Amino acid sequence: MTTFKPTTIEPTIFESLESEVRSYSRQWPTVFETAKGAWLRDEDGKEYLDFFAGAGALNYGHNNPVLKKALIEYIAGDGITHSLDMATVAKRRFLETFAMKVLEPRGLDYKVQFPGPTGANTVEAALKLARKVTGRESIINFTNAFHGMTLGALSVTGNAFKRAGAGIPLVHTTPMPFDNYFDGVMEDFHWFERVLDDSGSGLNRPAAVIVETVQGEGGVNVARPEWLRALADLCSRRGILLIVDDVQMGCGRTGPFFSFEVAGIEPDIVTLSKSIGGYGMPMALTLFKPELDVWAPGEHNGTFRGNNPSFVTAQVALEHYWSDDRLEVSTLEKGDKIHAEFSKLADAFDGVTTRGRGLVQGLAFENAESAGKVCQLAFDNGLLTETSGPTDGVVKLLPPLTITDEELDHGLRIIADATATVCS
Repeated sequence: MTTFKPTTIEPTIFESLESEVRSYSRQWPTVFETAKGAWLRDEDGKEYLDFFAGAGALNYGHNNPVLKKALIEYIAGDGITHSLDMATVAKRRFLETFAMKVLEPRGLDYKVQFPGPTGANTVEAALKLARKVTGRESIINFTNAFHGMTLGALSVTGNAFKRAGAGIPLVHTTPMPFDNYFDGVMEDFHWFERVLDDSGSGLNRPAAVIVETVQGEGGVNVARPEWLRALADLCSRRGILLIVDDVQMGCGRTGPFFSFEVAGIEPDIVTLSKSIGGYGMPMALTLFKPELDVWAPGEHNGTFRGNNPSFVTAQVALEHYWSDDRLEVSTLEKGDKIHAEFSKLADAFDGVTTRGRGLVQGLAFENAESAGKVCQLAFDNGLLTETSGPTDGVVKLLPPLTITDEELDHGLRIIADATATVCS
């Protein structure tokens, strides 16, 4: 008598050794090996068009040849890699280029701090600085905001699932409704101004307000320019610092270099990370008005705030892509193309709407499960997209800004076919 043993599949090294906290590898179950431009390839040779772009860290695409050449030459020449906050040639060149290509053309007078390599690092620095400058503890954040996973950044994040991971109360912050949170039934900032003025409201006068102009993780919620202007005016009148978190939406994602340019405002503090490194290299900046530079030497530091290879690729990215307005114009045109195609889908299927600005675009589904199904079908057909929003009901697109029209059309066809399959 033959005994048949059930077939067992050995777990991969990722499953057996890596923490259960991993997430993207679950929704895209393959092993990637190479990448170039807007494409990734897995170890079996299958190609995937990337409408995710490292969650916005790869605005200039994978292995951008202009940036790669500069990086290889720097490393081959024994350029300094690690320097904490020491002065280096690479840092000087980056700062000079950042001033010349970004700050001066926009009339912005900001000091530059290197707080550490991630978006959460720069948000933490911004919150600490605002509290130090004002002597006040409370921070105002907004519904559906996302600012990072460290405790300070998490305290101003809205997502209940992510907040629960802290394991402790997240205090000294107060959420206010983001633009159109009440679908237009409440006057903008009526509640905020009322509780600020009411001595019985229990609201501590805040040190700062932190806001995203487009809430990417929150569901591609776009703040109107007039709403942002009103917020900036309210903060100015009340002596409250305004922090704009441009970690995901900066570096041209919405068209202009800074996402707040469309509103014509000048925040007191700006946080940048993700694509500021140019090549997907870790780097972050905290920008603030000179009068706010009250740090004592070494009062806020970090081992990896002096990542010189990032200075190199960031400098070249600014010189190559921000010496004129071609990238900005192209980004807005491609965003219009996505919006037009998504509007067709919204017209064709009930419960589907579209929102976005520049090359952050969302296709929202009344039935939230549909968004996940569309993303799964897209992956099966060679396209990387993710969901966002409090119920993951939005298909969010973050393609590289350098994507070609042909590649963009190819990806949009995949999404259209997937949406038709799910919604028909």
